[in-house]
Amino acid sequence: MWDTRKSNQGKGDMWAPCPFHQEKTASFHVDDRKGFYYCFGCHAKGDAISFVKETENVDFMEAVRILAQEAGMQIPERDPQAQQKADRRSQLAEVMDLAVQFFCLQLKTAGGAASREYLAGRGLDEAAQARFELGFAPAAWQALWDHLKGKGIADDLIMDCGLARPSRKPGGRPYDVFRNRIMFPIRDPRGRCIAFGGRAMDPNDDAKYYNSPDTELFDKSRTLYHHGPAREAAGKGKPLIVAEGYMDVIALALAGFDAAVAPLGTAITEHQLQMLWRMSDEPIIALDGDRAGLGAAYRAIDQALPLIEAGKSLRFALMPEGQDPDDLLRAKGAGALREVLDGAVPMVQLLWRRETEGRDFDSPERRAALDKALREKIKLIRDPSIRSHYGQAIKDLRWELFRAKRPGRVDSERLNKNRPRGIVGGPFAMTRGWRAFNEPPQPGTKSSLLAAAGDGAPHRLREAVILASVICTPDVFDDVESALETMICTDPEHERLRALILRHAPDGTEDLRGRIEEAFGSEALEKLLRLPHVALTPAVRRPGDRDMARMTIAEELAKLEAERGLDAEVSEAAEDLAGVADEAVTWRLGQAAEQRQRTLRSQSEDRTEYDLADNGARISRDERERLDALLDRITFSKPTR
Repeated sequence: MWDTRKSNQGKGDMWAPCPFHQEKTASFHVDDRKGFYYCFGCHAKGDAISFVKETENVDFMEAVRILAQEAGMQIPERDPQAQQKADRRSQLAEVMDLAVQFFCLQLKTAGGAASREYLAGRGLDEAAQARFELGFAPAAWQALWDHLKGKGIADDLIMDCGLARPSRKPGGRPYDVFRNRIMFPIRDPRGRCIAFGGRAMDPNDDAKYYNSPDTELFDKSRTLYHHGPAREAAGKGKPLIVAEGYMDVIALALAGFDAAVAPLGTAITEHQLQMLWRMSDEPIIALDGDRAGLGAAYRAIDQALPLIEAGKSLRFALMPEGQDPDDLLRAKGAGALREVLDGAVPMVQLLWRRETEGRDFDSPERRAALDKALREKIKLIRDPSIRSHYGQAIKDLRWELFRAKRPGRVDSERLNKNRPRGIVGGPFAMTRGWRAFNEPPQPGTKSSLLAAAGDGAPHRLREAVILASVICTPDVFDDVESALETMICTDPEHERLRALILRHAPDGTEDLRGRIEEAFGSEALEKLLRLPHVALTPAVRRPGDRDMARMTIAEELAKLEAERGLDAEVSEAAEDLAGVADEAVTWRLGQAAEQRQRTLRSQSEDRTEYDLADNGARISRDERERLDALLDRITFSKPTR
């Protein structure tokens, strides 16, 4: 157990692999002289009593009793009532052991023949039956009761073990809780039998599986089936698997997956999650491949979200449709199951699946409803760091979903193919190996995107301004995120840039710029911001001004939408004119002309602060007026003597 290379037992300085989390190196340190332990991996710490409490899942007094017994010491007399309670628990455990022996014997009798045949059909031979102490409860009403009474067991002990119930008939005898069932003993981590699970042999029985009622020994919400052996196997590095039922756990253990447990047919509780995380940082929830199994996984997510911590989470392995782990093992073997377990997905992906599967988000209202539902779930996470990472993961998944479905997306290859020869759009055309213009531009049009790009230039001009404004002021991203998602970029490089902004704008200016430089090159971003029509934009000249950026982006988006709507209307009307012209076409052209006038008026208002130069650049009117006034004061006449 102890790592002899690191330990010095003579000085009480000992090292070993940590029993509280899965590891191969010795990071668990025990200082015997000071009486404490500390794990440098999971940061578990405490003294001998807390160690026993955690590993054995017992209370303080029980931990003291265990340590005293191992040390051969007499512990002080406890409170009489507490002592009486402990003694009674010991008596109940002894009665449960007698019941285990009785059920195991009954399985080997003629009455248990059908149960043996059923177990053999499930692949459980005699050795497997003995390993898991499987038994059979006869169909008689008082078989176990009579057996225990013959051993001299008191009525109240049998009742308090949950093995019998009082008769409802006046003067009637108590009757057995389990009848005509295959019996599965449920043991605590210390190996004591504390309850039973029973599988009905009668197909018409109301309950196929039935557990013992809660007793002084047994609390269903705080118990895991096969807990002790699974904890030992998980400590040796085997993956911790959470199955749905007893047969799944047994099948997994027989196939070599010894670290398997089941939550006794209930939804996983908070206490059970804490018990799982003591054994493994990321238990794998292996559920049946049906709607019920998926529903159980979703309930586990809701229970786990408020409890997850850094390094403590769940992964989910869903079996093929209509199969449970036992079915998959019998059909295809351990290799097939191992592949499913290796493909277990993190909790965030299953959370996303629950909120999106089978739904269509074709309207802003539906998308907003999705955002609200996901925000409500993420709010349940108490750890701020994990909450932030979940938010980013959801944002990435959301981007992939809506990016694939967004109407009117531009096909980059088609766009490049249809461009006029020699024209490359976007501010990144001259960087990172993209092809340059085939013919050199004339000096007067060297910096004019309008002259180079033809009819599509106004759209690309506005796209560049919008993207640059967000880059200079990422704080405005939350206000314009929805608009950016639906904005159609006619330039493929603008499309790529927009994708980076949607993913990384929430991370801040430095991170966003770093991502852009990584994707496009160190000079591409500066080239975009130096374009004349971009550099003179107020939001670019005043980076960090959220109000200015919001106003600029809103204005450019509105104009972009108006221009594209106008182009579409004129194009459609032109097609109609090729046929038979009527009053409807005339009216539509009139509406298009009116829309054009509104757009032009908006553009003229936009020039109140700037004038548009011949090459398309925006020039500050104030600066131009000051320059003209300065030139007027300059004279070229020679001074007189």
